[in-house]
Amino acid sequence: MQRTTRQTPIRTQLPTPTVAQCTYGAMTAVFSTLAMLLLSQTTSGAWIAVIACAALGLGLLVAMTVPMPLVKKAARGARTRTSPTAASVPAATAEAYDGVRVPGPRARSSASSASSVGEHSLRG
Repeated sequence: MQRTTRQTPIRTQLPTPTVAQCTYGAMTAVFSTLAMLLLSQTTSGAWIAVIACAALGLGLLVAMTVPMPLVKKAARGARTRTSPTAASVPAATAEAYDGVRVPGPRARSSASSASSVGEHSLRG
């Protein structure tokens, strides 16, 4: 019978948004909210909430479609030499962790084995 242990999965690093992405998304949300409110001339609270949600969705869409900056080939080559990429790291499988040694219960010391098994150490 094999003893399995709980392993931490290998995590892939997600790209962080750039300053340009955040700026374009925020400005799109603000200006589209103002434009839609001025063009619709609404005073109802429900329609203002609908316009605000639509503007937030549009700002998120713009922020996600702004292209990420490209890394130069020389810098990319230097980076792969210093740190492994996700493609070079093998996938974590159960077979990879079969050789992991799990510590068992500790052996009793010679002083504690001299007392009887049923006797507690605080009892006299």
